[in-house]
Amino acid sequence: MKCALSSTLIFSIFLQSAWAQNLLSYTTAQAHSHNDNRQLRPFNEASAQQFGSVETDLLLKNGILYSVNHIEDTTPERTFENLYLGPMLAQLEKNSGQIYSQKDISFQFLIDIKTKAVETLDMLVKELEKHPEIISPSSNIKIVVSGNIPVPELFFQYPAYISFDGNPDIAYTPKQLERIALISQPFSKYTSWNGEGPLPKNDKKLIAKVVQKTHGLNKKIRFWDTPDNINTWKTMMSLQVDFLDTGKVIQMGDYLRTAPR
Repeated sequence: MKCALSSTLIFSIFLQSAWAQNLLSYTTAQAHSHNDNRQLRPFNEASAQQFGSVETDLLLKNGILYSVNHIEDTTPERTFENLYLGPMLAQLEKNSGQIYSQKDISFQFLIDIKTKAVETLDMLVKELEKHPEIISPSSNIKIVVSGNIPVPELFFQYPAYISFDGNPDIAYTPKQLERIALISQPFSKYTSWNGEGPLPKNDKKLIAKVVQKTHGLNKKIRFWDTPDNINTWKTMMSLQVDFLDTGKVIQMGDYLRTAPR
């Protein structure tokens, strides 16, 4: 009995230590500003917190790209150029060609296409190529296209600086997988958990399984529309989810800089 108790205690300590170490490994570099264009100051709030990933909706209307979710929200002020490309260029100029002054911090720019895939993506490429500073490999910016994306067979029609958001249920060829930068999934596909109390055991197993599968492909994963509170953030960290989804940019920034320590 004494040996059994001792083994159990050691295993418990090991799990607690591993969980704590996992929490400590997270910084704002693993934070993802979901639907960032809905923030009061798109891009600027997330970059002020040094988030590693920012997302904008993208809508094409009359040959102009807008960072909005619905066509009725389009205004001259809410263009993709005004809300993102302009501020990003200012940040690159400020930090010698990179988003952040720390050269080891990469920046993922997730662009969620809301209108027709091919014509919107063609216009996106045209706009990006007006700004070689953004698409230069030296900028350390990873551009990932999500939402309405072309079928995998068409990935290679686009410049190498364009990567795509993937789905774990699609069997990509090895070459197609090279163009996948991220796997994204709706949280509601795996659970109806509201972020209060512990995540149900069976739901946790489902999420852990898809995380393990994604990591086995050497890809990163995020779940969108997760409950947006500290308990959920901690749960996602314990499951080794690579990007923590949030609309509470300042709150998550404060939490990741302080609480895990």
